[in-house]
Amino acid sequence: MVGLTGAPLIVAPPIMAGLLLLAAGGAVWAVELDAAQPVARIAAGSCIRQDRPQPVWEAVTAFRPDVLLLLGDNVYGDTEDMAVLRAKYARLAAQSGFAALRARVPIVAVWDDHDYGANDAGREYPRRRESQQVFFDFCGVAADSPLRSQAGIYRAMITGPPGRRVQFICLDTRYHRSPLATRPEHWLCGQGPYVPTDEPDATVLGAEQWAWLAAVLREPAEVRIVLSSIQVAATEHHFEHWGNFPVERARLLRTIRDSGAAGVVIVSGDRHAGEISRIPPGPEALAYPLYDLTASSLNQPGAGDRPPEPNQLRLGPRCHGVNFGTIEIDWHAAEPALTLAVRDERGEVFHAERMVLGALTSR
Repeated sequence: MVGLTGAPLIVAPPIMAGLLLLAAGGAVWAVELDAAQPVARIAAGSCIRQDRPQPVWEAVTAFRPDVLLLLGDNVYGDTEDMAVLRAKYARLAAQSGFAALRARVPIVAVWDDHDYGANDAGREYPRRRESQQVFFDFCGVAADSPLRSQAGIYRAMITGPPGRRVQFICLDTRYHRSPLATRPEHWLCGQGPYVPTDEPDATVLGAEQWAWLAAVLREPAEVRIVLSSIQVAATEHHFEHWGNFPVERARLLRTIRDSGAAGVVIVSGDRHAGEISRIPPGPEALAYPLYDLTASSLNQPGAGDRPPEPNQLRLGPRCHGVNFGTIEIDWHAAEPALTLAVRDERGEVFHAERMVLGALTSR
């Protein structure tokens, strides 16, 4: 990725500057992730209405993250017109709080349904190839990058020296995903329309991405942050989550377990509420607890009149207001540790979980 440069853009109005930048296929991220630098403070969030105020960026900036993770619904595109989609990304790029943060902090992003192009869409979305190019334009991916020709936005990167390496694994849960199965009592009691599919060939990631994931999990790293736009741990509600594809969810856990990868943590978005969940160790899971930090939403919390979503794996309360997630890695402790937190719009900790890094290993 390259920086945000070029004198002609400086004199343009903010939104027009973003439009010119995206139309030219230029970079939007102003700071690159430095592979040599250790990461200790990570912020994460999802669900951003590009045309609404975004005061939360002040609290995110005050946290002083080393990297920001965008977990999907980074804009609400919901269109098959790529000019419209580009304009909505440009609207986000022009938001002063986001622009200021972007100028100081590297960003790692995945998409979800609305920035992909359509609500709850998977491989049936007809403009997925074109939307991928717009997404990579927004992320500043070089025009000649091999990512441009692969089917999907999945990718991985490692930063930090040996002993303090953090791997970011970006999953694409949209491009190859099979259609969702719906229940007859659609939206019954406000709990959502979907049920686990019984289609034997249904997939979330697709064959190529599965092979890629198995390979990158074997690369050396001490901490691995898996970006999944939809929740992995929570499976009881009837909205989108990995549990709608039970064979695929089991495969995800098995793939992580069989790789021998230690220090794996999931970060997810989508739900317009923040929470921390934990999948306990077991024969059908990992040999150590797998935490899922759900950080959502940055400026449009969920409706307060909905029934609470069931989740037996939830730790502590669920944050229904504007929120973002944080991960702090204490590399200097006698036993290096991770602290996962959901923070409110002011940056105050709503709920946090701390675990020593040594507990996230099968050895």
